[in-house]
Amino acid sequence: MILHHALTQCRTLVVEGPDGISRSGLIAELVRHGFTIRRSHGPLHHLDPTQPYRELLAAPGRLAVDGSLLHELVYGPLRRGRSRVTWIQALDFAEAVAERDGALLQVTGETDDTEAVRAYERALRTLAQHVPVVTLDAKDLGHPIRGPAHPHHQLT
Repeated sequence: MILHHALTQCRTLVVEGPDGISRSGLIAELVRHGFTIRRSHGPLHHLDPTQPYRELLAAPGRLAVDGSLLHELVYGPLRRGRSRVTWIQALDFAEAVAERDGALLQVTGETDDTEAVRAYERALRTLAQHVPVVTLDAKDLGHPIRGPAHPHHQLT
């Protein structure tokens, strides 16, 4: 799947990528194409880290989630020695995104954190068995994405 196809065919897009790689250009384009941008605020719920994301995915309309459980799946082991998100929870999340006609958008680029880059690659390779994954290089996001803009712009 390529980005233009994802923009026209998907109702849900989850933007992911290592810390330090700008996603602002992509977020602006998603708004331009009629996606409501949502972020989970605050720390993960200690008993059910998937709760905020299930609530986000329950929203109507075209939705783009900036960051998700994958961030914890990648950075939890790197920063604390373990993730608060299990692989089963991550796979359930991926399937929920797919059921909502969605895809994961992996933003890549230059970063010094090669461990996180490798961890994202492993995680997305696994999740790609359950949900489409589109990989984008951040340096290519400075140019408008072809296709008509959507008349309604929302950022929440």
